[in-house]
Amino acid sequence: MNPKIRKIDEETAKNNEKIAKLQERNRELVQQRTELENTDIIGIVRSMGLSPDQLAALIRGVKPTAQEEHAHAEN
Repeated sequence: MNPKIRKIDEETAKNNEKIAKLQERNRELVQQRTELENTDIIGIVRSMGLSPDQLAALIRGVKPTAQEEHAHAEN
């Protein structure tokens, strides 16, 4: 085999290993971010003294329905 091809193949293999490690690290970072966001959300809810049912009602009251979103998009 051409030595240049072998060298390119070796470099490609090294790059693929690095990419795999970086992708795994990114997955870990995304998970850490999600956990921190969830902790923040829980802290906010608890500081407001809301029960899970009250929080659900609050979110339903703020979130527009599909019909409202459709009507808004038409305007």
